[in-house]
Amino acid sequence: MRKILLSICLFITLFSRAQQTENIIIITTDGLRWQELFKGMDEALARDNRFNQDDSTGIIKNFGGTSAMEKRKKLMPFFWNTIATQGQIHGNRTTGSKVNVSNRYWFSYPGYNEILSGYADNRIDANDYPPNPNTTITEFFNQQPALKGKVGAFGAWEAFNRILNEERSGVPVVAAYDTCGGAKPNANELMINKLLRDSHKEWPEECFDVFTHHAAMEYLKKEQPRVMYIAYGETDERAHGWKYKYYLNAAQQVDKWIAEIWNYIQSTPAYKNKTTLFITTDHGRGDKDKSKWTSHGSDIEGADEIWFAVIGPDTPAKGEIKTDTQYYQKQFAQTIAQLMGYVFKANQPIAEGIAEVIKK
Repeated sequence: MRKILLSICLFITLFSRAQQTENIIIITTDGLRWQELFKGMDEALARDNRFNQDDSTGIIKNFGGTSAMEKRKKLMPFFWNTIATQGQIHGNRTTGSKVNVSNRYWFSYPGYNEILSGYADNRIDANDYPPNPNTTITEFFNQQPALKGKVGAFGAWEAFNRILNEERSGVPVVAAYDTCGGAKPNANELMINKLLRDSHKEWPEECFDVFTHHAAMEYLKKEQPRVMYIAYGETDERAHGWKYKYYLNAAQQVDKWIAEIWNYIQSTPAYKNKTTLFITTDHGRGDKDKSKWTSHGSDIEGADEIWFAVIGPDTPAKGEIKTDTQYYQKQFAQTIAQLMGYVFKANQPIAEGIAEVIKK
């Protein structure tokens, strides 16, 4: 019996040593296609006057290249210079790596619910759906004694107040034109709030990503949360607006911001070598018919095709996945929980995690 107990104790000790992720940051960029992530600029779209803002020369100069690898590195250098060497990137369907949504709708609220709750809920069938009836991974983390009060969320779209069910979950959500800093904003947060109020409001329910990013960065530095969710939105808005140049610019900017987050993490003792980034998107877009790249939804072929990337101390550095695999959006929530050393449990069904991204 004593030997058995010693073996159990040794197993627990080894497991606890193996678990290095103490913090996690979940990042989404709305509707960014896998085609651009893995292949870079689409020259057909860049040359199409319906989409290029009369600047095909500028688009090709900034994002063009002689190969997919060259083009994708120009578009998203952090992904391809850092995550591809230190983490994992899934979803290049040309190499057999497949990632799909499971929900039947292929647009935003159903997608974000699936990412965050681990469940493709057919009840959630509209972007104006009421507060989420499902428990999200952020709410679950906020229920854990070690993490309670150390979870925060920032999103460019006002719907995140409902998607994350801010009132029930107790997780503070700064979405769209919400001001940041709470009751005691610092000088930087006061300036962000002023600029947000005075900014051009191109979309009534969504702010520019720059406000979301800098509010989130200030919160990260000021509050040092253990769990954080950041949701960028301009990649989707620019695509819906038929603006391929601005869509590429938005994607490149998100890549720069993710690099900024990672560099801050790796230079800060509270986070260095004990923080994981999990990055993905809520849905895909059309591609077979090039004119459908602006759209998504269940009537658009390919809009269920997505991708994800992970970088952190508990994720093997496999880079771009080139083996035949099939993963689903509903698996992300449990994977995120497992990276933090938890098992996600809630009243809704929750899909199993993805073992490939977690060191054994």
